[in-house]
Amino acid sequence: MYKRDLRDNYPDGLFTAPRDELIRYHVSSGTTGKPTVVGYTKRDIENWSESLARGFSSCGLGKGDVFQVSYGYGLFTGGLGFHYAGELLGCMTIPASSGNTERQIHLMQSFGTTVLHIIPSYALRVLHFCDQAGIAPSRDLSVRVIFVGGEPHSEQLRRRIEEGFGAKVYNCYGLSEMAGPGIAMECMAQDGMHLCEDQYLLEVLDPETLEPVEEGQIGEVVLTTLRREANPLIRYRTRDMARLLPAECACGSAHRRLSRMEGRTDDMLVVRGVNVYPMQVERALLDVDEVGRNYVITLDRPEDLDRMSVAVELTQEAFTDDMRELNALQRRIERRLQTELDISVCVELHEPGELPVSDGKAVRVIDNRDQEK
Repeated sequence: MYKRDLRDNYPDGLFTAPRDELIRYHVSSGTTGKPTVVGYTKRDIENWSESLARGFSSCGLGKGDVFQVSYGYGLFTGGLGFHYAGELLGCMTIPASSGNTERQIHLMQSFGTTVLHIIPSYALRVLHFCDQAGIAPSRDLSVRVIFVGGEPHSEQLRRRIEEGFGAKVYNCYGLSEMAGPGIAMECMAQDGMHLCEDQYLLEVLDPETLEPVEEGQIGEVVLTTLRREANPLIRYRTRDMARLLPAECACGSAHRRLSRMEGRTDDMLVVRGVNVYPMQVERALLDVDEVGRNYVITLDRPEDLDRMSVAVELTQEAFTDDMRELNALQRRIERRLQTELDISVCVELHEPGELPVSDGKAVRVIDNRDQEK
């Protein structure tokens, strides 16, 4: 099944449960076309909440934790999914939603937030605000666990969030079509996300041949729901690229582990004939200590030749008036990107906080090539 099948049957042409058994709808943003609709019966909500709550428990959460859900509520699945699961586990749950960074930090300070759910790029924005306000999160806040999801991110970015907050950061995978977050979650070992195998059947396939890849090889994640009542899906192509991890996890769980998402089949950029994933750019950038918390990739086509440039914020310590130092750093970052991507990249250095930010998912790629045809 493909996303277009859901769109072609908008809003609920593929639902299998009668409407009087549905208790909730969630709807995608529709930014890439007609939105998709997900329906839930009472049991669907219970199964979804239980899957997430099990993941939370494997990361040490329980009664006594204060869980701040700094994620969009409303028609999106992320906020409400985490909210209901937090309450099911007995956490005191704060429906903070997204945005209003000053209020987010005020809530953390007022209620002693111990657990946070947040988009990775927004976590960096919160850290930047704390820097400006003279707040040291590891000293002045009580956050000990952070769940991130909603957008691809590298291991390097995870470590920067951990260092900034002084907390453990766990990855969570989900997509609205399957119910929302909680398809797979990391445990305390932080070595892959355990699949909820009583809820989903997972295949990792070659996106071109649709044949299974060997364990440990990257491929497209294809999912079948096992317990969905409202709108079950069979062999749904997620477009997410990941790999099944071999061997058992140190935590002892028998549920198979999925790697972090390593890109999407539909976010691959072709630059001068070379396939480039935005996650490769992030990995290379965050290998450089002087690189800060924000970057933007821009693609242009002057004189019919693809050009890729990356605007990069530096850390406060790295930014200097010494042009020789900045030029040397610029060349070092460009070399690191060329080694990773196998193409030349132009790097522009910026002061901390100079690049645009969003309360929602970060806009990392601006492709101007179509407009320049």
